[in-house]
Amino acid sequence: MRLVGVRPEKTEAAAWRRHVYEVRHLGGLRLERHRLGNRAGVRDSYAAVAEELSALAS
Repeated sequence: MRLVGVRPEKTEAAAWRRHVYEVRHLGGLRLERHRLGNRAGVRDSYAAVAEELSALAS
């Protein structure tokens, strides 16, 4: 189903997917930072993930 006049990236479903993919990406970054021993980077990633999860919940 295609919505006429609505760009796909502007729909609620698209916004939800963007947040899901961003959390997935941040998870990968966290793992890489952990592998490299970057404790500050791992610690900072929690706030970024929390922000994206909060957006998903609303």
